[in-house]
Amino acid sequence: MPLFDYSLLLTGKYHDMLVAGLWLSLQLLAASLVLALPIALVVALLRLSPLAPLRWLGFAYVESIRNIPLLAHMLFWYFGAPELLPEGIKQWLYAGHIEAYSAIIALSLYTAAFMAEDIRSGIRAIPTVQFEAGRALGFSFLGAMRRVVLPQALRVTVPPLISQTLSLWKNTSIATVIGVAELMYQAGQVESATFRSFESFAFASAAYLTVSLAITGLATWYHHRFPVRTI
Repeated sequence: MPLFDYSLLLTGKYHDMLVAGLWLSLQLLAASLVLALPIALVVALLRLSPLAPLRWLGFAYVESIRNIPLLAHMLFWYFGAPELLPEGIKQWLYAGHIEAYSAIIALSLYTAAFMAEDIRSGIRAIPTVQFEAGRALGFSFLGAMRRVVLPQALRVTVPPLISQTLSLWKNTSIATVIGVAELMYQAGQVESATFRSFESFAFASAAYLTVSLAITGLATWYHHRFPVRTI
């Protein structure tokens, strides 16, 4: 048996399994990011609302989500939440791709809690006179945020959001615990079938590293292309 079997990674059904796992991991990343961003924006605005009940609601969301491990979120949405649904809906979900949907929900809600704080910090970095000027022009709270503050806060907010995207990418690996056939799951399946542990997990590690470096490169490019300027 060769010390390192390149053919396992480059050709054959095991290569196809690993590539399929990588593709599903990228899909998890994209779907979770698309859901997390609007949730994070809403939560950030709740935390900045002039109404105390809305501020408390945003605070409760952020603190409750961030202080529960992502693994617990995954297990809750896969095992716990479906039990609250009617039997017919529950059976329909389990007959489909409930593990992937559960992972996306968990990743989206978890990531949104961290992104919300980044967005809130970006908004607060804008001088309050900008917001007050918007209100003086007759805009509502949301109108002043949308037309005056958020366009300026974008440059401050994007770099930390890219960092959260990097964390989200690495967190997709946790979906393996609920049977999502993503990259780590497929690497484990290949290792179990071939007993080639090094090759299987070397592929997974290289894939995670490659995508992570691409995200980091995007952050670096954005930093140089759109430098943050103090107002």
